[in-house]
Amino acid sequence: MMNKSKVRLIYSMLTSLDGYIEDKEGNFGWAAPQDEQVHTYINELVSSVGTYLYGRGMYETMLYWETAHTIPNQPRFVLEWAHEWQAAEKIVYSSTLSEPRSKRTRLEQEWNPEIVRRLKADATHDIALAGPALAAQALRAGLVDELQQIIFPVIVGGGKRFLPDGLRVNMDLMEQRSIGNGVVVLRYTIRS
Repeated sequence: MMNKSKVRLIYSMLTSLDGYIEDKEGNFGWAAPQDEQVHTYINELVSSVGTYLYGRGMYETMLYWETAHTIPNQPRFVLEWAHEWQAAEKIVYSSTLSEPRSKRTRLEQEWNPEIVRRLKADATHDIALAGPALAAQALRAGLVDELQQIIFPVIVGGGKRFLPDGLRVNMDLMEQRSIGNGVVVLRYTIRS
Protein backbone atom coordinates (compact mmCIF):
# COMPACT_ATOMS: atom_id res chain seq x y z
CA MET A 1 0.00 0.00 0.00
CA MET A 2 1.31 3.44 -0.93
CA ASN A 3 1.73 6.42 1.33
CA LYS A 4 -1.07 8.88 0.50
CA SER A 5 1.37 11.73 -0.10
CA LYS A 6 2.91 9.80 -3.00
CA VAL A 7 -0.32 9.01 -4.85
CA ARG A 8 -0.11 10.14 -8.47
CA LEU A 9 -2.66 10.79 -11.15
CA ILE A 10 -1.10 9.29 -14.27
CA TYR A 11 -2.09 9.85 -17.89
CA SER A 12 -0.85 6.86 -19.85
CA MET A 13 -1.57 5.84 -23.43
CA LEU A 14 -0.18 3.77 -26.27
CA THR A 15 0.56 6.08 -29.22
CA SER A 16 1.97 6.22 -32.71
CA LEU A 17 5.28 8.01 -33.27
CA ASP A 18 3.35 11.01 -34.59
CA GLY A 19 1.29 11.25 -31.39
CA TYR A 20 -2.05 9.57 -32.11
CA ILE A 21 -3.88 6.98 -30.01
CA GLU A 22 -5.92 5.87 -33.02
CA ASP A 23 -5.86 6.60 -36.73
CA LYS A 24 -8.44 8.52 -38.83
CA GLU A 25 -10.64 5.42 -39.13
CA GLY A 26 -10.56 4.78 -35.37
CA ASN A 27 -8.14 1.85 -35.65
CA PHE A 28 -5.53 1.26 -32.96
CA GLY A 29 -4.53 -2.37 -33.52
CA TRP A 30 -1.03 -1.22 -34.43
CA ALA A 31 -0.58 -0.41 -30.73
CA ALA A 32 -1.67 -3.76 -29.31
CA PRO A 33 1.30 -4.97 -27.22
CA GLN A 34 1.68 -8.48 -28.71
CA ASP A 35 5.29 -8.80 -27.60
CA GLU A 36 5.82 -10.38 -24.16
CA GLN A 37 8.56 -7.91 -23.24
CA VAL A 38 6.38 -4.90 -24.11
CA HIS A 39 3.27 -6.28 -22.41
CA THR A 40 5.21 -7.28 -19.27
CA TYR A 41 6.75 -3.81 -18.97
CA ILE A 42 3.33 -2.17 -19.32
CA ASN A 43 2.00 -4.53 -16.61
CA GLU A 44 4.84 -3.37 -14.33
CA LEU A 45 4.28 0.27 -15.23
CA VAL A 46 0.66 0.18 -14.05
CA SER A 47 1.14 -2.16 -11.09
CA SER A 48 0.80 0.76 -8.63
CA VAL A 49 -2.63 1.74 -9.99
CA GLY A 50 -5.72 1.06 -7.89
CA THR A 51 -8.26 3.14 -9.84
CA TYR A 52 -8.79 3.87 -13.53
CA LEU A 53 -10.70 6.89 -14.85
CA TYR A 54 -12.28 6.46 -18.28
CA GLY A 55 -14.64 8.18 -20.64
CA ARG A 56 -17.28 6.00 -22.28
CA GLY A 57 -15.28 5.20 -25.43
CA MET A 58 -12.10 4.16 -23.62
CA TYR A 59 -14.11 2.14 -21.11
CA GLU A 60 -15.85 0.24 -23.91
CA THR A 61 -12.45 -0.52 -25.45
CA MET A 62 -11.08 -1.74 -22.12
CA LEU A 63 -14.09 -4.01 -21.41
CA TYR A 64 -12.24 -6.73 -23.31
CA TRP A 65 -10.17 -7.26 -20.15
CA GLU A 66 -13.22 -8.12 -18.03
CA THR A 67 -13.45 -11.51 -19.77
CA ALA A 68 -9.99 -11.91 -21.36
CA HIS A 69 -9.13 -14.62 -18.83
CA THR A 70 -11.89 -16.85 -20.28
CA ILE A 71 -10.25 -17.02 -23.72
CA PRO A 72 -8.31 -20.29 -24.08
CA ASN A 73 -4.51 -20.34 -24.29
CA GLN A 74 -3.90 -16.75 -23.21
CA PRO A 75 -0.23 -16.14 -22.36
CA ARG A 76 0.64 -15.60 -18.71
CA PHE A 77 1.48 -11.90 -19.24
CA VAL A 78 -1.97 -11.30 -20.78
CA LEU A 79 -3.67 -13.05 -17.87
CA GLU A 80 -1.63 -10.97 -15.42
CA TRP A 81 -2.84 -7.73 -17.03
CA ALA A 82 -6.45 -9.00 -17.11
CA HIS A 83 -6.23 -9.79 -13.39
CA GLU A 84 -4.76 -6.33 -12.59
CA TRP A 85 -7.49 -4.59 -14.58
CA GLN A 86 -10.28 -6.64 -13.03
CA ALA A 87 -8.98 -5.99 -9.50
CA ALA A 88 -8.82 -2.20 -9.94
CA GLU A 89 -11.65 0.24 -9.28
CA LYS A 90 -12.98 1.91 -12.40
CA ILE A 91 -14.83 5.22 -12.68
CA VAL A 92 -16.50 5.88 -16.02
CA TYR A 93 -17.60 9.38 -17.02
CA SER A 94 -20.61 9.06 -19.29
CA SER A 95 -24.02 10.63 -19.70
CA THR A 96 -25.14 7.84 -22.05
CA LEU A 97 -24.30 4.61 -20.21
CA SER A 98 -27.07 3.41 -17.92
CA GLU A 99 -25.05 0.83 -15.98
CA PRO A 100 -21.50 -0.50 -15.85
CA ARG A 101 -20.65 -3.71 -17.70
CA SER A 102 -17.74 -4.69 -15.45
CA LYS A 103 -17.22 -5.37 -11.77
CA ARG A 104 -15.74 -2.75 -9.43
CA THR A 105 -17.05 0.00 -11.71
CA ARG A 106 -19.16 3.06 -11.04
CA LEU A 107 -20.60 5.62 -13.43
CA GLU A 108 -20.41 9.39 -13.08
CA GLN A 109 -22.55 11.62 -15.27
CA GLU A 110 -19.95 14.36 -15.62
CA TRP A 111 -16.32 15.21 -14.94
CA ASN A 112 -15.78 17.31 -11.84
CA PRO A 113 -12.17 18.32 -11.08
CA GLU A 114 -12.94 18.98 -7.39
CA ILE A 115 -14.28 15.48 -6.91
CA VAL A 116 -11.19 14.08 -8.65
CA ARG A 117 -8.98 16.18 -6.35
CA ARG A 118 -10.73 14.65 -3.32
CA LEU A 119 -10.45 11.17 -4.83
CA LYS A 120 -6.74 11.73 -5.29
CA ALA A 121 -6.33 13.09 -1.74
CA ASP A 122 -8.09 10.05 -0.27
CA ALA A 123 -6.47 7.40 -2.47
CA THR A 124 -3.94 4.89 -1.21
CA HIS A 125 -2.90 3.73 -4.70
CA ASP A 126 -2.11 5.63 -7.87
CA ILE A 127 -4.93 6.67 -10.18
CA ALA A 128 -4.59 6.33 -13.94
CA LEU A 129 -6.64 7.95 -16.60
CA ALA A 130 -6.86 6.98 -20.22
CA GLY A 131 -8.35 8.75 -23.17
CA PRO A 132 -7.39 12.13 -24.58
CA ALA A 133 -10.68 13.97 -23.91
CA LEU A 134 -10.64 13.11 -20.21
CA ALA A 135 -6.89 13.72 -20.02
CA ALA A 136 -7.30 17.18 -21.58
CA GLN A 137 -9.70 18.13 -18.78
CA ALA A 138 -7.41 16.72 -16.09
CA LEU A 139 -4.32 18.39 -17.57
CA ARG A 140 -6.07 21.76 -17.83
CA ALA A 141 -7.23 21.43 -14.21
CA GLY A 142 -3.65 20.74 -13.06
CA LEU A 143 -4.52 17.28 -11.74
CA VAL A 144 -2.06 15.12 -13.67
CA ASP A 145 1.23 14.31 -11.93
CA GLU A 146 2.80 11.99 -14.49
CA LEU A 147 2.51 11.53 -18.22
CA GLN A 148 3.42 8.17 -19.77
CA GLN A 149 3.62 7.87 -23.55
CA ILE A 150 4.24 4.38 -24.89
CA ILE A 151 5.28 5.00 -28.49
CA PHE A 152 4.90 2.32 -31.15
CA PRO A 153 7.03 2.44 -34.32
CA VAL A 154 4.30 3.53 -36.71
CA ILE A 155 3.21 6.83 -38.23
CA VAL A 156 -0.56 6.99 -38.85
CA GLY A 157 -0.83 10.52 -40.27
CA GLY A 158 -3.87 11.67 -38.29
CA GLY A 159 -6.66 10.59 -35.99
CA LYS A 160 -7.24 11.11 -32.28
CA ARG A 161 -4.33 12.99 -30.69
CA PHE A 162 -2.64 11.93 -27.46
CA LEU A 163 -2.34 15.55 -26.28
CA PRO A 164 -4.80 18.39 -26.83
CA ASP A 165 -4.02 21.48 -28.86
CA GLY A 166 -3.44 24.71 -26.97
CA LEU A 167 -2.03 23.12 -23.82
CA ARG A 168 1.26 24.27 -22.34
CA VAL A 169 2.80 22.23 -19.50
CA ASN A 170 6.36 22.07 -18.20
CA MET A 171 7.69 18.60 -17.43
CA ASP A 172 10.79 16.78 -16.26
CA LEU A 173 11.85 13.52 -17.91
CA MET A 174 11.75 10.65 -15.39
CA GLU A 175 12.49 7.75 -17.71
CA GLN A 176 13.07 6.91 -21.32
CA ARG A 177 13.30 3.27 -22.21
CA SER A 178 13.27 1.08 -25.28
CA ILE A 179 11.26 -2.01 -24.41
CA GLY A 180 11.43 -4.13 -27.55
CA ASN A 181 10.15 -4.24 -31.11
CA GLY A 182 10.93 -0.54 -31.50
CA VAL A 183 8.58 0.51 -28.69
CA VAL A 184 9.80 3.43 -26.57
CA VAL A 185 8.41 4.61 -23.24
CA LEU A 186 8.67 8.23 -22.14
CA ARG A 187 7.68 9.11 -18.58
CA TYR A 188 7.46 12.71 -17.42
CA THR A 189 6.69 14.36 -14.10
CA ILE A 190 4.59 17.45 -14.51
CA ARG A 191 6.00 20.48 -12.72
CA SER A 192 3.70 22.19 -10.24
